[in-house]
Amino acid sequence: MNPSILIGSVQLGNFPTSRLAPPDAWDSFVDLFRRGQQPLPQGWADLFGPLRNGTVDDLVMVGQLGQSLDGRVATATGHSKYINCPAGIEHLHRLRSLVDIVVVGVGTAIADNPQLTVRHVPGPQPARAVIDPKGRLRSDAKLFAEDGARRLLITTEGAPVAVPAGVEIITLPSQDGNIAPCDIASALRRAGMRRVLIEGGADTLSRFIAARCLDRLHVTVAPVMLGAGGPGIDLPPLERADQAHRMPTRVHQIEDDVLFDCDLSAQRIVLGVAKKST
Repeated sequence: MNPSILIGSVQLGNFPTSRLAPPDAWDSFVDLFRRGQQPLPQGWADLFGPLRNGTVDDLVMVGQLGQSLDGRVATATGHSKYINCPAGIEHLHRLRSLVDIVVVGVGTAIADNPQLTVRHVPGPQPARAVIDPKGRLRSDAKLFAEDGARRLLITTEGAPVAVPAGVEIITLPSQDGNIAPCDIASALRRAGMRRVLIEGGADTLSRFIAARCLDRLHVTVAPVMLGAGGPGIDLPPLERADQAHRMPTRVHQIEDDVLFDCDLSAQRIVLGVAKKST
């Protein structure tokens, strides 16, 4: 099945923003989300409920992207803070609080030096990982900071590695300088991760989409146009528009931004322990 995207089957919905619900309401939701199979309340459940359990196997792989209306994640000079509105940033932190680990590529880690923590909403801190095949990231990167969360470096055999004490190193094979997304997902599962957020950058996220390694894709679109700059999603080209994969999609308003929640599970390959048919 071709991994290219054409949005279809749109359903409209809304969920509470920070102005509509107190912080302890989200804290209670996170606790309920993580505790088991109890029904989730409406609102947030419509958007975050699909992230609770895997449908293909025992993993839940979700990608996240914030972009402009004309499909850019940064200006031509590389500036990207902040394309999305504050509520859109808050949504990203809600995602972080629900997953086991947040993963970024080394390009994003170098350019943005992100912390990958939950700061704008209450909730547990996820583990964090960087995909760095050539050992480019400095040891003083913020995502390596010691704060009690697990920190992982995903790299290749022979790459120069200089990380602080306590950072776990996962070594995987590479091809043409890149590590296969399915190998990364499988390695994270072996490390005990079940809910994985691929946060960026655009190249890393595009590789996971093209490799059919995502269950869900959250694309937050801001009502701005940058005119030029890095594309949000860059996939292999198609000859015909009718070859594109159409997926079930729900649309949510988040203050000024619009969030597309795309269900990619129909094309997702098996990465963990496959679900038994009933």
